Amino acid sequence: MESALTARDRVGVQDFVLLENYTSEAAFIENLRRRFKESLIYLFNVYNTYRSMRTERKDQCILISGESGAGKTEASKKILLYYAVTCPAHDRMAALGDRLLQSNPVLEAFGNAKTLRNDNSSRFGKYMDVQFDFRGAPVGSHILNYLLEKSRVVHQNHGERNFHIFYQLLDGGEEDLLKRLDLERNPQNYQYLVKGNCPRVSSINDKNDWKAVMKALPIIGFTEEELLNIIASVLHLGNTQFGEGEDGETHITTETCVVVLQLLGVDGSALREALTHKKLIAKGEEVMISPLNFEQAGSARDALAKAVYGRTFTWLVEKINQSLVYNSSKGSSVIGLLDIYGFEVLQHNSFEQFCINYCNEKLQQLFIELTLRSEQEEYETEGIAWETVQYFDNKIICDLIEEKHKGIISILDEECLRPGEACDISFLEKMEDTLGGHPHFITHKLANGKTRRIMSREEFRLLHYAGEVNYNVSGELKFINSYTFKTYYRAATQFKNSLMKLMEILISKEPSYVRCIKPNDAKQPGRFDEVLVRHQVKYLGLMENLRVRRAGFAYRRRFEAFLQRYKPLCPETWPNWHGRLADGVSTLVNHLGYKPEEYKLGRSKIFIRFPKTLFTTEDALEAKKPAIGEFIKGFIYRHEEYCPENEYFLDHVRYSFLKKLRKNLPKSVLDKSWPTPPPSLIEASEHLRWLHMQNMMRKYCRRIQPEWRKQMEQKVVASEIFKDQKDSYPQSVGKLFLGTRLENEQINLKVIQTLGNDKVQYGVPVTKYDRRGFKARPRQLLLTSSFAVLVDRTKIKQRIDYPALRGISLSSLRDGIFVLHLPNEGQQQKGDVVLHCDHVIEAVTKFAMMSGRTNHVNISLGSIRFALARGKEGIVDFIRGSELKVAKGKRGHLLVVSQG
Repeated sequence: MESALTARDRVGVQDFVLLENYTSEAAFIENLRRRFKESLIYLFNVYNTYRSMRTERKDQCILISGESGAGKTEASKKILLYYAVTCPAHDRMAALGDRLLQSNPVLEAFGNAKTLRNDNSSRFGKYMDVQFDFRGAPVGSHILNYLLEKSRVVHQNHGERNFHIFYQLLDGGEEDLLKRLDLERNPQNYQYLVKGNCPRVSSINDKNDWKAVMKALPIIGFTEEELLNIIASVLHLGNTQFGEGEDGETHITTETCVVVLQLLGVDGSALREALTHKKLIAKGEEVMISPLNFEQAGSARDALAKAVYGRTFTWLVEKINQSLVYNSSKGSSVIGLLDIYGFEVLQHNSFEQFCINYCNEKLQQLFIELTLRSEQEEYETEGIAWETVQYFDNKIICDLIEEKHKGIISILDEECLRPGEACDISFLEKMEDTLGGHPHFITHKLANGKTRRIMSREEFRLLHYAGEVNYNVSGELKFINSYTFKTYYRAATQFKNSLMKLMEILISKEPSYVRCIKPNDAKQPGRFDEVLVRHQVKYLGLMENLRVRRAGFAYRRRFEAFLQRYKPLCPETWPNWHGRLADGVSTLVNHLGYKPEEYKLGRSKIFIRFPKTLFTTEDALEAKKPAIGEFIKGFIYRHEEYCPENEYFLDHVRYSFLKKLRKNLPKSVLDKSWPTPPPSLIEASEHLRWLHMQNMMRKYCRRIQPEWRKQMEQKVVASEIFKDQKDSYPQSVGKLFLGTRLENEQINLKVIQTLGNDKVQYGVPVTKYDRRGFKARPRQLLLTSSFAVLVDRTKIKQRIDYPALRGISLSSLRDGIFVLHLPNEGQQQKGDVVLHCDHVIEAVTKFAMMSGRTNHVNISLGSIRFALARGKEGIVDFIRGSELKVAKGKRGHLLVVSQG
């Protein structure tokens, strides 16, 4: 859709939903004219249909409609060619694709004809299913044909031809073949080929087309003889003449009947009787045979020719289907292709035209239903409120035609079946009695004076969704009763039933639509006939369809597609958006200034209500393109020194990084994340990172209360001493250090008095192991500002001056032992102190901080040596065990069993 948005003033909009004045037929026609001048008319959504079938695994269908000569057949051939050429395939699938393509010239030869409007007009409706496997390769196909114009076999309007195959055979067939078939090359020698007086057409090369058909027949499984005998028999049948005897009996007067017998291989007497007599079966058993008059014999001959050709065409389609090997399976998906007559109004509209327009009435009903349903389903899927759409429901017209017991088709059936001689006038009178007063049905008798003057007494008028059509009933019952030879065939009901089945097929698939519009009737390139185009726009129901689509939003795109196209318009989204797609689109449209009534965001798509909103955005993108070009050029030169070629790009990169940095700055001193800078900003990025961290630390420190600050200082020291050094440290991290573990009332009064002005800053219960036998002695460790003391109940047992402390030693295991290393003082030295504390991390941290010995704390991975009295040395051994235990071990060492 977006590819021509920027040139819409010249080429129009490719999707008519984007028409600003979508209710104006003149605006619609003008948009078509612009596209026609730029050769932008034939736009198919084939790729999207194929992609949807592959990704969603849902069957698809493409409905091609338009009047004769509008390009329906060419459109269907292009679509089949696309599948044959672009889809994955192997040898077997390549053969299938070849048969699929080769079926076209055969179907065109037997089903197409030159008409006043089109030199290659399809005179039948075709629905084709193309089957794809799980890889998306075509593996089979199946064709259904509808409403072959069999009347063309026996009659053509002036300037028109019979089906192509007759002329191809006469012009291209070898002499031996024509001799065997008893045919002459001159088409004027055959009654079924002379009525149109158009044996040659400048745009058609019958001889070359014959070669293409002969080449295709073996590929799709036909032998030449079985088809050509039948085609030749139809030509000879048309030359069969009758005469009347003296008693009024009818007899065959030409020898062509003999040739027909030979070509068809049928019994001679049975054929002669069938052409000159009619057989009626009464009460299911009794047979009555009566002769036909001269006129009736001619009708019987023509009926036989039409029946033979019609059954041949059906047989041809069946043989093609056999060659296309269609097998339904769970792993396959289908794309259907419908190529059928468009709604038309001719000067004389017969039963066949009635069926064609009835078919289009049903297709319009289906289109509205599927369009509304798909719109509503999409809104529901995207979480957008559905707004009720008012539209003309043509169900009233469909019911008028097909309703049981009182629809036109039912009336036609009843009239043919009733006792007595049915006639055209009785059929018209029955419709007037049953349907009189219906708003979409008028006859000469029911019309007002003005309408009566322009309506024949043999006509009835239907007010279709696309306009009024007069249908002539003259010859209708005759046509119906002779629709197949000798056997009453309820043609209208059969067509209705086949149409119902077609609707069931289409409604089960996801639809796409190709509307073909013929620019002129003169078959001239570059000529745009506005009157003709307006006629087709009306009869295709395009304005009504557009109004249904525009009841909601004019434009919708998935978030990623919208963001990818328009991201250059917002600094926050350019060149890349790394967050949620919905957030990116929201950021983009807010920057563009979209108003709430202009758009809605669904779950995966943006919906824009007005085309002008999209056009404004597209114009902004067009204006931005030069800067985008500079950006791309700068990207190419990004590794060069700063220069005119890359200055825009590098400036944008720096700007983008700073914007990104502003949004992603760490919020906490513990957050170590930092966006990766571009090469040109690495040094600046590190400096900014340092400044930001310093700033966060200052702000953090200013917010800390004195008590919490003291706590954090102690925790930092504990981390520096014990992190990754002692097994019990991780468990202590989450626990606060207490100001003291001993309150004043827990300390002996005499001790407090002895300390005098030296206040206890921290106290904790400990166990001291003496130097003789390592006997455990309960003590209190009290820390003052300048020294520490060990207290035994009422008396101070040892004073430790901080300056004299040589160090503190601990093991790396999960135990509470620590050793205070004291100075040597000759013979009076008492040795080092071995203590145990349940809060060893807290106690040692406070001891080290108050003594100024944080750098003198040693964590040992093995044993700890300590000084005893008189220069002797003691050793503490540490091992792991199931529970904590401290006791004298072997060799006089102190053994500490640590948990874990």
